[in-house]
Amino acid sequence: MWINGSTHAGSGAEREVVNPATGAVVDTTTDATPDDVDAAVEAATTAAAEWAATDVTARAKLLRTLADALADNSDELVATLVAEQGKPLLEANGEFHHMLSGLRYYAESATKVRGVHQELPSQFGPAYGLVKRHPFGVVGAIMPWNFPLTLLANKLGPALAAGNTVVAKPAETTPLATLQVARIATEAGLPDGVFNVVTGGGETGGALVGHPDVPRIAFTGSTATGRTLMETAGPALKHVSLELGGSDPTIVLPDADLETAVKTIQIGRYWNAGQVCLAPKRAFVHADVFDQFVELLSGRIERYEPGDGTTKPDKPKLRIGPLHTAAQRDLLVDQVADAVDAGAELVTGGHVVEGDGHFYQPGLAVDVPDDSRLSTEEVFGPVLPVWSVDSLDEAIERANATAYGLGSSIWTTDGTAINRAVNELDAGMTWVNQLHYGYDEMPFGGTKQSGLGKEHGLEALAEYSRYKSSVIGGLG
Repeated sequence: MWINGSTHAGSGAEREVVNPATGAVVDTTTDATPDDVDAAVEAATTAAAEWAATDVTARAKLLRTLADALADNSDELVATLVAEQGKPLLEANGEFHHMLSGLRYYAESATKVRGVHQELPSQFGPAYGLVKRHPFGVVGAIMPWNFPLTLLANKLGPALAAGNTVVAKPAETTPLATLQVARIATEAGLPDGVFNVVTGGGETGGALVGHPDVPRIAFTGSTATGRTLMETAGPALKHVSLELGGSDPTIVLPDADLETAVKTIQIGRYWNAGQVCLAPKRAFVHADVFDQFVELLSGRIERYEPGDGTTKPDKPKLRIGPLHTAAQRDLLVDQVADAVDAGAELVTGGHVVEGDGHFYQPGLAVDVPDDSRLSTEEVFGPVLPVWSVDSLDEAIERANATAYGLGSSIWTTDGTAINRAVNELDAGMTWVNQLHYGYDEMPFGGTKQSGLGKEHGLEALAEYSRYKSSVIGGLG
């Protein structure tokens, strides 16, 4: 743990951090007990008033300094990310640079948000209104294991820029890179207590969410865990943002640039071994190009070679890392088996790779029944079901037939189809002829069971601020 600017041994049980590609123990951490969470929250609370009073330009400068310091330690952080999460080196570098981008965005945007001054009706005499932003105080930030650094930055950047202090809890299986970030932040000059890290599992997270001195909770993870979190935070009426699961649809129409669509959907679906909340997880392809799409995509998928992320396969193979845990792989196996038993066909892949590590051969499925688990559940692994559709109407209707609403995409040059997709796809974001990517400049968040609130953009700064309106009169 990292509390008040230094390592905190903690008093809970010891936990091994295991490399999912090799099964080797990378390091050990200690689960934070409620007393440890109390210590972290106390440190953050003590630092909160001074940090909130720090000039916004000084806070922005410290965020820039932190980003620069992290860049100077890129080799260490990327190596840790590969070891504890399992993703290939190329993907770990991509995540690391996305984290830097997010921190630098909020360093620059922190000074761009202003309050509002406006003239008010004068029925009680001359008056003007003033709207000011105030920080909440202590933010409890809880991150999952699939993108430990990017999703940390999504919370840490706007929270600190808005004047809050942070107690972060990384996933119990990927705490090491987050702890390194905290150490580097202190070395870069971030005041003690402003950024703290507690490690552990669900009990630690529950203690943080339920703590009476943590008014703001930011969570990324599964929809099921999000519901549990809301049950804990709800009685205290905490301000909660949730970035939850997704089952994003992608629609391919006959006029699409098929080569580009296939290549981009491949990257979006199989990046990070398919363990991405924001990814094309259900493909609806027009019948006119369905066979060609499946042939092109299956050919690209067959280039994947599961293996340790620190090694490179021989060309023209592509490296894909392991599923993060054995339980995660078992869930995927069950989802695929359920679909196949109901009549689905695996065009390629879709099976466990024997040996060390939680490897799985990427798969592509067709003729998947609409009521199978591969269709109705979030699939957090490298398998894509593809359906043939006869019209845009059918594609949109089937795309929206899900409990989730995180992202969506369409591939077409038809302006009318684009306009309909933007307006009718029930999701927090829609991409047109683009890759599923979270831009720091644009607000991001889901509808339905995919979450509450927004990350990214200036909207995220608003999510980490309380707005107070004042009326000033008696000046006439």
